[in-house]
Amino acid sequence: MTTSLDPTTASAVELAEHVRRGDVSAETLTQKSLARLEQTRDLNAFLHVSKDEALAAARAIDLRRQKGEPLGALAGVPIALKDALCTADAPTTCASKILVRARPDGTPSTPTRDGYRPPYDATVVARLRAADAVIIGKANMDEFAMGSSNENSAFGPVKNPWDRTRTPGGSSGGSAASVAARIVAGALGSDTGGSIRQPAALTGVVGVKPSYGRVSRYGLIAFASSLDQVGPFATDVASAARLLEVIAGRDGRDSTSAELAVGKYEAACARPLSGLRIGVPTQYFAEGLDPDVAASVRAALQALVEQGSTLHDVDMPHTHYGLATYYIVATAEASSNLARFDGVRYGLRVEPRGADLRTLYEKTRGAGFGPEVKRRIMLGTYALSSGYYDAYYKKAQQVRTLIKRDFDRAFAEVDVLLTPISPTPAFELGAKIDDPVTMYLSDVYTLPASLAGVAALSVPCAPTPARADRPSLPVGLQVIAPAFGEELMFQVAAAWERVSPARGLVPDLAASG
Repeated sequence: MTTSLDPTTASAVELAEHVRRGDVSAETLTQKSLARLEQTRDLNAFLHVSKDEALAAARAIDLRRQKGEPLGALAGVPIALKDALCTADAPTTCASKILVRARPDGTPSTPTRDGYRPPYDATVVARLRAADAVIIGKANMDEFAMGSSNENSAFGPVKNPWDRTRTPGGSSGGSAASVAARIVAGALGSDTGGSIRQPAALTGVVGVKPSYGRVSRYGLIAFASSLDQVGPFATDVASAARLLEVIAGRDGRDSTSAELAVGKYEAACARPLSGLRIGVPTQYFAEGLDPDVAASVRAALQALVEQGSTLHDVDMPHTHYGLATYYIVATAEASSNLARFDGVRYGLRVEPRGADLRTLYEKTRGAGFGPEVKRRIMLGTYALSSGYYDAYYKKAQQVRTLIKRDFDRAFAEVDVLLTPISPTPAFELGAKIDDPVTMYLSDVYTLPASLAGVAALSVPCAPTPARADRPSLPVGLQVIAPAFGEELMFQVAAAWERVSPARGLVPDLAASG
């Protein structure tokens, strides 16, 4: 057995194979992952580290291997979980003070010490454990998954490993940064309107939003139930495909999960592209797209033509309405889902110990929702209120149908759609936090696929060239496939990855500081 294998350079698929063969122990990989986490604490990527639990799980995997027992598809692979996924052995706070108990002595609360502890694992977490993944900890995020920059976390923003002055994207920014910084080989996030794909693009990793219903939402703290989907981050397409194979599939505890067989996603990565029809929606290459991002994406399109595919311009006329439609549907559903956090069953918990009401108020003030969550709850409540329901929520659902029909028509003509993920590369922390509308525009290219419920992922393109006003930064290519067309999606993404100039690029963490 060798201990020289470096989890900061090997993929999840490679690590699992090495552990199964006995080339390296799961405990060694876990120790190296935890050491990497400590070295990168300034990224603020984690809210809770499950050191003891991770090492115990790794030792159990090694013991089973020594006994000759079969190991799972993710044997010994270090994994991070977005802190919106319930875990029975670790706190789950959604990066919100409302799920962290206020301390009566006035000392600051922390997620690890005072966070809500669920009595069960989310289905996807249970499936990771069954596949012998090692869960390292809970990743930072925008509060209740509401944000595009990870600046809405109650416990501080995550920093982009490529440039610590910039955002890693959101809301799954901690999960994306943990993979980009090679702390872990894979991670889970959730994508409501782009919260996996956008941070994957801004940090230079692969991020997958499965088709709606492909993955169970049981144990995912809900934001917008008709949009939320759990999906993987990984350093490469094949590892993301393996992660999705592990977590996908019907779950009787989630009535929205589809009764469809899980595809051979990893095997699809080896298929050639000859004869594939690629659609290029004209609305995704309009005003507002950074020229460097556009050049990177168009270079990827040309490279796929050289592999035997053909390009076709596609008109998707209702794309323009995606932003407004999403922020009515999502906020309306959020106002309903978050009503449970009322200070009785969850939130604003404090042990009074004889304190008067004024003292309790002072100690719990600011322990509730942050400003962005409040903003979205109020917007959603207004859209659902008497006299406005038809004008806003009903109309938004009608427009959502039109957006879905755009995709249906497009997929009648082409096999997949390729687009940018984000209009710009990673922007500076603080640049958009005081302008919600500008911030919302960061997701303009990811929202339509979420509204339509189709499959989509982000795979790295060539990074932008360095300029006087910014360093070289990652760019993401969005591959969109029909609903439950994940095999086709992975086939295209892997074909691009094989020739991508971004393949194997790792941030220089010393330089980015």
